[in-house]
Amino acid sequence: MANFEYKGKKIYYETHGEGAPLILLNGIMMSTLSWQAFIAPLSAGNRLILLDFLDQGQSDKHSEDAYGVALQVEVLKALYDHLGLERAAIAGISYGGNVALKFASEYPALVHRLIVCNALAKTGAWLTELGKGWVMSAQDPAQFYYTTIPIIYSQEFYNARPDWVKARREFLTGQVFTNREWMDAIERLTASMDSYDAQGQLDKITAKTLLVASECDSITPAYEMCKLRDYIKGADLVLLPGTGHATMYERPALFASLIIGFANAELEGLVI
Repeated sequence: MANFEYKGKKIYYETHGEGAPLILLNGIMMSTLSWQAFIAPLSAGNRLILLDFLDQGQSDKHSEDAYGVALQVEVLKALYDHLGLERAAIAGISYGGNVALKFASEYPALVHRLIVCNALAKTGAWLTELGKGWVMSAQDPAQFYYTTIPIIYSQEFYNARPDWVKARREFLTGQVFTNREWMDAIERLTASMDSYDAQGQLDKITAKTLLVASECDSITPAYEMCKLRDYIKGADLVLLPGTGHATMYERPALFASLIIGFANAELEGLVI
C-alpha cells in the first residue's frame, strides 16, 4: 500500500502484520493481489511484505527495451534499502523463485531463510521455446489462454473443476488478456527469462533453503528442483504429489504451512 522509486520507476509494495520480515515474490502473471487469501495466515506472526516487480501489478511498466531477471533482483534490493531491512525470509514461486535464487546468491547476508517453489537453476532450450510460444500467441486472448493456462495446473486439478475453469477462462480472455498494456508487460517478463542463469552462483547461498517441487509440474519439472538441491548446500526438498506448477492455488493450506514453518522454525541445538 505504498511505493518507492527505483531508477525513476514507481515500485509498489505492501506490508501486513508485525514480526520477522517475510517477503513473497510473484510468479510471472501474478501481482500483490494474487496473495489476498494468504495475507491473514502469513502475517499472523510475521511482517509480511508483498512486492510487484517492474511490469507487474501496480508497479510501473518498463520501456520497450529488453531486460533480464537481474533487473528484478535489483528492484528487490532497492526494497530492502527503502525499508531498512537487514535480513528477511524470502519465499518465491516460479518467476519469483528464480529472482529469489539470484538474490540469495548475490546478497547472501540479507537472506535469513529461502523458500523456493517451482523454479530452476537455468533456462534451457525447452523453456525458451515455451516462452516464445507464449509471446507468439499474445495478440489473441483466446489463443494466449489455451497456450498458457492449462499447462500451469495439474490435469487432475483442472479436470475436477469445469465450472471454475469456465469462469476463469471467461474472466481472463474477456478482461485481462484483452488489456494490451498488461500483455506487453507479460511479453517483456517472459522474454526476461531467456537469459536467466543462476547455476554458477548457487553455491554462494548461505541461507537455510527449502525447495518445494510439484510432481505434475510441466513448466519447471521436479527434476529441475532436484538439480537445485544438488547446487545449494544443505537445501531440503519437498515433493508434492499430484500437484502442478500453480502450487499456491492447488495446495493453498500446505503452501502456506510450508512457508510459515520453514521461515520461522528455529531448530538449532535441538537434540533428539
